[in-house]
Amino acid sequence: MSSKIPIGYIDIRVFAHATEELNKILNAVHNTLPTELVDTITFKKTSLTGHHGNPIILLEARVKEKNAVQAVFKKLASSLSPLDKELLRNEIRQHLDRGNLYIRLDKQSAYLNEVKFCTIDPIHFRIHFQKHNPEEIIEICRKFGLLP
Repeated sequence: MSSKIPIGYIDIRVFAHATEELNKILNAVHNTLPTELVDTITFKKTSLTGHHGNPIILLEARVKEKNAVQAVFKKLASSLSPLDKELLRNEIRQHLDRGNLYIRLDKQSAYLNEVKFCTIDPIHFRIHFQKHNPEEIIEICRKFGLLP
């Protein structure tokens, strides 16, 4: 079997609220990425306005370069705890849609250099697989250590 993971790209999105420091949010995201790629992934900043008129900055990046995609996926797989991997295994069908695997990581934990799942105000990862069959995606995730 090939050691190449059949992923087309990975999108990363995170919101920085007015009460948060942008640099700390960027550091949190960078902690989820392989250190050798931190300087090569550029985040686009979009200014938004919240429900109550509060400023929000949306940070978005798409990782397309094959080696970078592989490295980001492997870093996620190696950083998640066995408990989070088990949780993902049990709920993976809820995270899959049309060839995409959606993962949400805790910003605060990521800032402290710990990668773990959360649903409230997360760092969003959308991993777009070249295969769209859920069974194939699950097998790929298992093969490369994202699932137990």
